[in-house]
Amino acid sequence: MYPRSMKLLVTGGAGFIGSNFVELYSSKFPNNEIIIVDKLTYAGGLDSLEFIKGNSKITFVQGDVIDASLIDHLMKDVTHIVHFAAETHVTRSLFDSREFVMTDVLGTQSLLASIVRNRKNIVKFLHISSSEVYGTAEYSEISEEHPLNPLSPYAAAKCGADRLVFSFIKAYRIPGVIVRPFNNYGPRQHLEKVIPRFITGAISNLPLVVHGNGSSQRDWIHVHDTCNALIFLLNSENIELNNYSINLGTGLSTSNLEIARMVLSQMPDSKSRVEFTLDRPGQVVRHTSSRLLAEKTIPKFDPIPFKLGLEKTINWYLQNQIWWEKRWDAREIPIILEDGRSVVH
Repeated sequence: MYPRSMKLLVTGGAGFIGSNFVELYSSKFPNNEIIIVDKLTYAGGLDSLEFIKGNSKITFVQGDVIDASLIDHLMKDVTHIVHFAAETHVTRSLFDSREFVMTDVLGTQSLLASIVRNRKNIVKFLHISSSEVYGTAEYSEISEEHPLNPLSPYAAAKCGADRLVFSFIKAYRIPGVIVRPFNNYGPRQHLEKVIPRFITGAISNLPLVVHGNGSSQRDWIHVHDTCNALIFLLNSENIELNNYSINLGTGLSTSNLEIARMVLSQMPDSKSRVEFTLDRPGQVVRHTSSRLLAEKTIPKFDPIPFKLGLEKTINWYLQNQIWWEKRWDAREIPIILEDGRSVVH
């Protein structure tokens, strides 16, 4: 299964999951060439790619996936593609949804069109979708057959991209797999996300602000478990995978209030306390992934327990304060609620 020589294009490779993926992949397969293209918005940064310095096998290009001429240029001789590039924050999509449609939908269309033009070279394409496309779970564990019911502009944009990829796989026989990770956490995640916001808040002795009553539950998977699964899927020669959409989750869910309390219990020196604010529009009530298909297709798919992963994540933020302090100002964003009130989330 593991690889023949390949040339890999990674979109959004300076972001959270993208940078972790490139780091892990390049450590496992140092002889394969990697091209990273990233727009370097507020959510991405070259400081997340410090590990590529001096590595002649990895090339970074600052650019937008919507730029068809750039993507066509980069696609030359590429054999494998992992498409992370997207705007990814639910709350920010409520503040300004246009960028989400542009990057998530039109950017994906631009990439797909280039794949079709270069079809003879392409061995495998992984599209990184999101569990947010499902909306609130209609049954206890979300399988890949669960209805797609996006509840926010972000989720709707990811859903549009997801279905666009599906249509290209069917219409053009692109060797693609749609991957729907559930909530990732770990090193280099932006402070707008709940776990790094809680951790950095506790480090800074600020209140840990929970939306609503904190009962909203998510299935949390450590980013390294996601990246290991993606590496397997990228290199698998099982052509049946090309017809799949695959969930990546743990099969367990944890509420936001539980996470806030777990962070404080693991950081006993913090003077932070839990506080509550108005719930976020488009809030998903519960997400728990079915693991049946992932366990069937990905050998040894066994994500680490959340408590251990959270401990590792807390330690990373404690040791990398310079990295996250640069992103402090983007930690929260103002939004308008349905009744017209302006709040900071």
